[in-house]
Amino acid sequence: MDIEWSSLVGVLVASFGVTVVVVVMFSLGIAAWSRADTYAERTGATRRALPHRGPGTVSAAISVVCFAACLAVAAYGIDLIIPG
Repeated sequence: MDIEWSSLVGVLVASFGVTVVVVVMFSLGIAAWSRADTYAERTGATRRALPHRGPGTVSAAISVVCFAACLAVAAYGIDLIIPG
């Protein structure tokens, strides 16, 4: 039995990179969500009742995109693990 060290290192680097990207995307999503809530509290408006597209709406959209990216990576990982 022989170990292909280059393949093992490649898998290690790829998994570490994806882990860092997912953690950063999730953190950015939480920060954007918090910013959207803070903006809504400051202006006295809710996200549903905003009359225009202000910073709160943009922050909420950014948070949704970040969370969707995390969900897509997790779904792809599950798809790779579970044969189907």
